[in-house]
Amino acid sequence: MTGRIILTGDRPTGRLHIGHYVGSLRNRVAIQNAGGYEKMFVFIADAQALTDNFDNPEKVRQNIIEVALDYLSVGLDPNKVTLFIQSQIPQLTELTFYYMNLVTVARLQRNPTVKTEITMRGFNAEGEEQAFGSGLPVGFFCYPISQAADITAFKATDVPVGEDQKPMIEQTVEIVRSFNRIYGETLVEPKAVLPTNSACLRLPGTDGKAKMSKSLGNCIYLAESADEMRKKVMSMYTDPLHINVSDPGHIEGNTVFTYLDAFCRDEHFALYWPDYANLDELKAHYQKGGLGDVKCKRFLEKILNDELEPIRARRKEYEKDIPSVYEILKKGSEAAEAAAQATLDEVKKAMKIDYFNDKALIEEQARRFGDL
Repeated sequence: MTGRIILTGDRPTGRLHIGHYVGSLRNRVAIQNAGGYEKMFVFIADAQALTDNFDNPEKVRQNIIEVALDYLSVGLDPNKVTLFIQSQIPQLTELTFYYMNLVTVARLQRNPTVKTEITMRGFNAEGEEQAFGSGLPVGFFCYPISQAADITAFKATDVPVGEDQKPMIEQTVEIVRSFNRIYGETLVEPKAVLPTNSACLRLPGTDGKAKMSKSLGNCIYLAESADEMRKKVMSMYTDPLHINVSDPGHIEGNTVFTYLDAFCRDEHFALYWPDYANLDELKAHYQKGGLGDVKCKRFLEKILNDELEPIRARRKEYEKDIPSVYEILKKGSEAAEAAAQATLDEVKKAMKIDYFNDKALIEEQARRFGDL
């Protein structure tokens, strides 16, 4: 059994937003800074992004640097964390192929992530219908198996993810158990690491939709300016029944208060709104009536700026030397490939397909045919 190994990543389909931040990124930085782990890998899942963007590789290509800048700007340190690009690790593809024999078609069809994509159709930011055309690509259908390869290649024990990724981790555990049962103890079972703050599990969009989504245009991006963010906060969905300031307000389903739950700390009140000691007092006043939405939004804006301004500043510094960012990814990918190759060697040995490295097999066959 290995020590504690962390692995997590994101698809480069666009810039990362504050839903990613509270759902996983912030937790990754906290884990990195706390230490107590053997290794930590954070990757850009470009190969998986191509499964449903196969006809637009330039989109994925351009977003590699956007995600890398977001990673570095939130505080991930390449001296402590291995940052790499998924497609540069060919061992992951080979592991995916072997794992395909351990999962049935029926099981993949039951996977909530795959099932949702089969039954639903989405829209992009321009309002154009997004569909798979003539059918679901096999690559996307096998997405959970690919993710299992990502996790097991590095023998990850802990996978910081958002709540929507739990079914993927569960499928990985099934694959690990099947492989170990058939071929012997080789792979490590991972566990999902979720945010402890329930508001962070799935941050809604600024329009009140169930999930912050790039395609719906309801995101606050980590990279956007303070002015852009202010416009989005001030147009944020609140309580449709809270028409007059004197009206009692509702907290449930109110996006502003969901964001406050995710970002607000007691010290923010001393800094920006000393009328209240904490968020509970603010909520009580809002629910009683006599507190306007605009004041709450302005408070939220200040809190978000507190969180995002250091991120913006770090990003500007990294943007001054883009070649060095690619060099970080290159070195990280080389280190990740070496780690994945070590696991692949163990997998092939367990599966008895390491023919050229199996001296006992060669000698046995030589004796069988009379050469020894």
